[in-house]
Amino acid sequence: MALRAALRNKSTLSGLLSQWSSCSSNGRVCVSPVLFAQRRNNSTSQKIKVDFDQSTGVAVMRFQSPPVNSLSLDFLTELCISVEKLEMDKSCRGVIITSTQPKVFSAGLDILEMYGKSPEHYREFWRAVQEMWLKLYGSNMVTIAAINGSSPAGGCLMSMTCDYRIMADNPRYTIGLNETLLGIVAPPWFKDTMSNTVGHRQTEMALELGLLYNPSEALKIGLVDQLVPEDQVLTTATQMMSKWLAIPDHARHLTKSMMRKPTIDKLTSNREADIQHFVNFISKDSIQKSLGMYMEMLKKRRG
Repeated sequence: MALRAALRNKSTLSGLLSQWSSCSSNGRVCVSPVLFAQRRNNSTSQKIKVDFDQSTGVAVMRFQSPPVNSLSLDFLTELCISVEKLEMDKSCRGVIITSTQPKVFSAGLDILEMYGKSPEHYREFWRAVQEMWLKLYGSNMVTIAAINGSSPAGGCLMSMTCDYRIMADNPRYTIGLNETLLGIVAPPWFKDTMSNTVGHRQTEMALELGLLYNPSEALKIGLVDQLVPEDQVLTTATQMMSKWLAIPDHARHLTKSMMRKPTIDKLTSNREADIQHFVNFISKDSIQKSLGMYMEMLKKRRG
């Protein structure tokens, strides 16, 4: 719960993380030598595993939250903390995000976090979703998505925050913002992220129809940048990272900020209103009913 509470504001999270080199928290030893060893090898987190190679300055962040890497409050909290820890380490210049789960990168926002809960819970959850986007979209690190499975809704959003997207060339996989199919409206900053990626008209059609694209369709509209065989996704991401890191960091940082800061500023100046809008919307009886019906449908499919 302490980590969840830390997401309530950025300064609290930063303050918490700045103390990790000399304290212990939730049973995790945070003495500097141990933290250094974690950076070289891997993290001890449950839902996300981070391997950081100091010789290359590149971390690989693997989602390992079965069955489908749903973006739960716990997952989002862990993700935000993992990203900020890497950002604080000046020797880390790039991060590749990928999945250990077969056939799925991330299935998106966890519906259980949006169904049958209190307004306080919805508020906390949505702030964590915002924080995830802000950390990834505004990261100074080079970020590459190694999309080795389907990536609908929030999974697609997370992919689009990255500087470059490589997807497995498997026609069974899909990617897109399909919120309208669940009776949910993608918020403005979801829309802006997609519009910045594929353009206004493609975004308009995609969002209104809740379109999910197969890899070749996603490549055609620019939703992903490259398709490779499934067993080459991570290798290709590593190779591409080398090309990005060949660019002087300061020039790349400033250019990225120039391109993305207006979109980031729109959310940061409107975070509380955005949270309240989400709480009001998701609390509606009609929306709760739609989500309940969708969950029942999923249960029948699994049965």
